[in-house]
Amino acid sequence: MVAVFLVADGGSGPSGPRALTSDEADRLAIMRFRNYEAQGRALTITVPGTAGGLVVTGSVDYQKKLGYGVVHGTGRDTSSDGLIQWTATSVYVHPMADAPAHAPASPPRSGWYSRPLQSSGSSLDSTLAIALGLGSDRPDNAQLLPQNGAAWWGRDRVDGHRVDVMTGPSASSHDRSGMANPGTASSGTGSRVRYWVGSDGTMYRVRISLASEPQPVVIDFDTQKYVPVKAVPGVPPTP
Repeated sequence: MVAVFLVADGGSGPSGPRALTSDEADRLAIMRFRNYEAQGRALTITVPGTAGGLVVTGSVDYQKKLGYGVVHGTGRDTSSDGLIQWTATSVYVHPMADAPAHAPASPPRSGWYSRPLQSSGSSLDSTLAIALGLGSDRPDNAQLLPQNGAAWWGRDRVDGHRVDVMTGPSASSHDRSGMANPGTASSGTGSRVRYWVGSDGTMYRVRISLASEPQPVVIDFDTQKYVPVKAVPGVPPTP
């Protein structure tokens, strides 16, 4: 499990929560557009579990809405290890007894099994859907974010980048604000989903608390070099 610590800029700065400034709201509003603008981002997804966790290392193409990577179990057997590709509706898995550290740039042409992406009951599928939703072809509404519960929580550093830690709107306000709904993230307050955002609106980390898990899911960006995502043979293009 990736450990996540929130600090107040070396211990000397203020800590939240507090209302967003206009600059912070602007950066929160464009962070998903930044991912789309870049076309894709490399990421590592850490999914906890009572029987052991899963780590997905790979890339998401935010214009094609397609993710691809390799899965490794942590604190469990290797039965879930292998390659994975996913869309908003389907998951494709390629089991491997000795999965590599990084997925091959070109997916194997055979050996894949497909299934629907589950909308509930699976922490992995919920997280895969959330990861795809972290890109948008237009900025969110910066004026509505503060009105609907978005807040600033503190400052931090991620891989040498100075970032602000912010929460999005409360779960009941996501549709009105335009920001991606965190899916099965715990409802109630926006503090259940936190974003580590750089000075230019670049997203470096997302932490989501799922109702089904005692520990949060963590999505870290730029953990390795981005490799353009190629579709597994037979995967239909995103409409």
